[in-house]
Amino acid sequence: MNYKILMKRNILLFLSILLLFSCKEQEARRPVTQRTATLLSETLDEKKKLIALENSMIEEFIAQDSTTNYKVASNGFWYTYITQNKLETQAPTIDDEVEISYDITDLNGNVFYSKEELGIKKYAIDKEDFIPGLQEGIKLMKVGETITFVIPSYRAFGLVGDEDRIGINQTIKSTVTLISIKQN
Repeated sequence: MNYKILMKRNILLFLSILLLFSCKEQEARRPVTQRTATLLSETLDEKKKLIALENSMIEEFIAQDSTTNYKVASNGFWYTYITQNKLETQAPTIDDEVEISYDITDLNGNVFYSKEELGIKKYAIDKEDFIPGLQEGIKLMKVGETITFVIPSYRAFGLVGDEDRIGINQTIKSTVTLISIKQN
């Protein structure tokens, strides 16, 4: 009987020691490298360089066209009036529905989408997904006006293009005519 008690004690002692050392709390693993902030900073620096390069390319394009007076918008694009309506005072505002005709080309005039192909577009101001530069540009227009917009890629189709005809980081030029404004 002593032998059985001694054996149970040894087993209990062994299990206690095993549990004591095997249940140690796990420590959280640390990342192998901690470069996230550095990588993000480097990515932002590269993006700033690309934007500056694209803007200088647009400014060079505009400087070569001495017959056209382009203005710089605070929203990151350039524009010039083809037809200006000084008699009209109303420009579209949020929720208004406009009808426009427009085309999309590159800076050399190569057509991505023609006005005939795109047809008349109805667009609810700031309520629909549309080319960001044109969303802001249309708000400058009055009925009957035609404006040519030069829009850098970061205000147009960006890093992905339109996955059809417009490539990545593509500056676009779009001539837009505001046909009507329906106030809501």
